Amino acid sequence: MAPRIDRLELFADYFQLYLEDDGERADPDIDWEAAVERMLAAGDGFVMIGTVRNMTVPLTVEVTQTEPAADPDDWDHVAECGLAVRSGRIVVSGCTDYRPDAARIAVEPGEYRVRVSYGGLNTLSEDGLDGQDHYRAQLWPAPLAELRVLKQRPQDGS
Repeated sequence: MAPRIDRLELFADYFQLYLEDDGERADPDIDWEAAVERMLAAGDGFVMIGTVRNMTVPLTVEVTQTEPAADPDDWDHVAECGLAVRSGRIVVSGCTDYRPDAARIAVEPGEYRVRVSYGGLNTLSEDGLDGQDHYRAQLWPAPLAELRVLKQRPQDGS
């Protein structure tokens, strides 16, 4: 089966994008200091993706049946975590998007691994409003796993 690929443009208000189970919405309990460093946070039924711009940014979501090949050399930062999807639908949204209007991706209910790759992080304009930053979230069925950073961007943001 070919992967499902959705290319979205989302407003990353407060520098955040979310992948969430479409069931009951959890109140995320996030360690913000760690989340900023990792550019990723995860909890019961949600994944928060950090961005470098508080603007509309591109996010590609790929859903596959098996783990995709790793390509960290093509990205500035890469992190993975788990996501439980009980409802069979993933809501993809910016932090302040109106949830009923947010994009939804149908998947088989179950546990998924989520690998988020971050590119163009050092392309921001001086005012931080423009840039070529882009983000990719790859999901595949796998047991839930702890969040881990596979490739850490330099802490100065370059």
